[in-house]
Amino acid sequence: MSVEILQQLFERYFHVRPDRVQPLQGHLSGSGRQIIRLSAGAQTAIGILFGGKEENAAFVEFSRHFRQHGLPVPAIYGEDLAHDAYLEEDLGDTTLYEFLSRNRDGENIAPEVIEVYRKAIAVLPRFQIEAGRGLNCDVAYPRASFDRQSISWDLNYFKYYFLRPAGVLFNEQALEDDFGRLTDFLLTADRDYFLYRDFQSRNIMLRHGEPWFLDYQGGRRGALQYDIASLLFDAKADLPPMVRQHLLDHYLEVVGEYIAVDRDRFLNHYYGYVYIRVMQALGAYGFRGFFERKPLFLQSVPYALKNLRWLVENVELPIALPALMDSVLGLLTSDKLMSLSTRERTELCVRVFSFSFHRGSPPYDDSGNGGGYVFDARSLPNPGREQRFRSLTGCDAPVIEYLEQQQPVTQYLTHTIALIDSAVENYRRRGFHNLMVSFGCTGGQHRSVYLANRLAEHLHAKGVDVELRHLEMEKMAP
Repeated sequence: MSVEILQQLFERYFHVRPDRVQPLQGHLSGSGRQIIRLSAGAQTAIGILFGGKEENAAFVEFSRHFRQHGLPVPAIYGEDLAHDAYLEEDLGDTTLYEFLSRNRDGENIAPEVIEVYRKAIAVLPRFQIEAGRGLNCDVAYPRASFDRQSISWDLNYFKYYFLRPAGVLFNEQALEDDFGRLTDFLLTADRDYFLYRDFQSRNIMLRHGEPWFLDYQGGRRGALQYDIASLLFDAKADLPPMVRQHLLDHYLEVVGEYIAVDRDRFLNHYYGYVYIRVMQALGAYGFRGFFERKPLFLQSVPYALKNLRWLVENVELPIALPALMDSVLGLLTSDKLMSLSTRERTELCVRVFSFSFHRGSPPYDDSGNGGGYVFDARSLPNPGREQRFRSLTGCDAPVIEYLEQQQPVTQYLTHTIALIDSAVENYRRRGFHNLMVSFGCTGGQHRSVYLANRLAEHLHAKGVDVELRHLEMEKMAP
């Protein structure tokens, strides 16, 4: 897979060669996709490189179908699926999750956030019902419907990648029997709709205050209940129960504008789908966190367990699942998982900055912690002295490639990371909540940006909460 293919697709569509190629750290997500922003002047697009050919084909075909129905999804500018690449419309950088995080104080969520949720929920039935009619689910991957096989995969994902690594003891046959009963029950819901599959706050972008939608390539036929459960019980979004109920009522009102809805029948199945969605999410967190050793994913576990606790205390399913409920209670009392909750509450945040020594000192640490580190990168090779790099930044692939070929840069970064790792370990042990690290260079555009990005990625991969800002790039933004 090559960025050159994306550049060719960009040039074919916009009739101009991109002059900036910026990786968007897509490798930090769970998907494995390379997500790259390409731009030339005011023209911009998002390129995707991913070896999952079936998922790529599903996303491209679903996107075109949804666009035909007037849904707010990215336009496909071009694709080369033989080489695992496609180019799509750039929807910006603000997800609903980020908007929510910036506009809440604990359980007090700003009204403008609730309004965006209502807007997103109002669009959901258009995906499920209107656009769901006539959708070619033959391209759906890995299954054309959320059927018995799909449910079995999700339940076993939870069992083997989360329940067992968490150290919860269970009777294999009794749990399988309960899985079978839960599956039979879920399959009695009406399932002739489009199931988006990953309808959650990180897959909803805000553009001029309106929601736009991504990551439906795992979609298939299924029940209406699954997607609204995904959104309202999205783990780290941590929506309060009263907000969830308000939004669920709104969803049922909107669905009623498209089809006749038996509210009692809908709710009879709804919490069964909430359970399986929460278990599927825990399986994903366990696989990425316990098996792939990516601690960042384990940060969502305490929130998912909070959702499970609420379900246990407030919901009685219409079927008996004694072995499954015993396992859930085992999770809620697990010492191993409780330690994750403790770490989440006392998590250290490392704030990483890039800046220009010629345009001002690094910002003062206003967290109350004080101290921190300021690194001077002006002794390193400077891409800004070469004409070909002057319009680029340390986020752009050509600059990254240039700097990574310079031995002094590699050595500098190795020593810096070792020092910060030691500080992070010490700060965590002592219960500190803030550490500030700043990188400065001449213009604050190339070396400092590159170093700040690399440190942030390294800390993210270790499960450290990071806030990253490029001060000079913020001034350059239109």
